[in-house]
Amino acid sequence: MSGKSGAGGRSGQGGTSSDGAGPVPADRSPDELSRFVERFASELAEAGMQRMAARVFAALLSSETASMTSAELALALQISPAAVSGAIRYLSQVDMVSREREPGSRRDRYVVHNEIWYESLTRRDQLLARWEKLLREGAETLGGVSTPAGLRLVETAEFMHFLQGEMQTMLERWRAHRATLDLPPVSQVPPVPPSGTSGDSARRGA
Repeated sequence: MSGKSGAGGRSGQGGTSSDGAGPVPADRSPDELSRFVERFASELAEAGMQRMAARVFAALLSSETASMTSAELALALQISPAAVSGAIRYLSQVDMVSREREPGSRRDRYVVHNEIWYESLTRRDQLLARWEKLLREGAETLGGVSTPAGLRLVETAEFMHFLQGEMQTMLERWRAHRATLDLPPVSQVPPVPPSGTSGDSARRGA
């Protein structure tokens, strides 16, 4: 036996969910994890995210290391490599995942860093500024506050301006709040070993 698991061929992994989020810790049901991935992905899709990108993001977020290879994602979610590539492209463009080279390998791993995707939710000021500018130009064209259409655009532009100010301070407020919570940094919590890493499985995977 080669000792390689189905999830990307890494040794000693075992316990892979066939339709969920990659290697599954011994004390966690693959079906439960799969259901969470699909439920969370559905919520993200309802909010406007591309469906496949939502599934890939949910799988990455719920994996023990918050990182998976393209092959692992394809196997875990039962999708094609092309579908993984398209989803990763979308997630990279919106700064929700990053790409890292696997040590000692030519394979890339796709990673969710909490700070990166939190920031991606608040780093919309440039887009909002463009919308505000266009809305103000449109409002001027439509007669400003002296017409119903112009007033509607002025109010919307003011809302975009308000959101910019709120988003600039939201992440700082979150960091201050995070410091008050009784939660250790994620980096200090060791991953739960997947099932199949003890006994004969571990020896075969060594």
